[in-house]
Amino acid sequence: MPNPTATFETSLGNFTAEIYVQQMPISGGNFVKLAKSGFYDGLHFHRVIKDFMIQFGCEHSKDPNSPRCGTGDSPFGRVADEAPADQKLSNEPGTLSMANTGRPNSGGAQFFINTVHNAYLDWFTPGPSKHPVFGKITSGMDVVKKIETAPTASGDRPKTPIKMIKVTVNE
Repeated sequence: MPNPTATFETSLGNFTAEIYVQQMPISGGNFVKLAKSGFYDGLHFHRVIKDFMIQFGCEHSKDPNSPRCGTGDSPFGRVADEAPADQKLSNEPGTLSMANTGRPNSGGAQFFINTVHNAYLDWFTPGPSKHPVFGKITSGMDVVKKIETAPTASGDRPKTPIKMIKVTVNE
């Protein structure tokens, strides 16, 4: 069975990603479950850093001006760190990766899209950051780049809110 795809309808345009549920069943499955529940619909990108990544998935970002943006959790709780020895997927441009608090097993609903190769974030490289890749953009990278280059205010928050209108999983 092929991996599902997810279509992200944003206020700046749409992009699509393959979600690696076969290769990364914990992280990929968590994302699919959240997307199908409608959790991501109506949230805003809360952290955008040019030449690094764009971050999304905090429930407090329904209000893009909330001081709690980026501090939220998943309604389904935390997910275990995923590090299958046969799946060394690197944080390359266009990949979706699990955000976490920096502590073990602290991933949840938040994820980021790498806009450059952030190999130091790979779970299989030395160092404290461990962010498993669970998908990759297949179309619409121009929209991701548009989000990445949006002017930001303090906390790397877009000055003009960028809304996720809807995430649709196609299996």
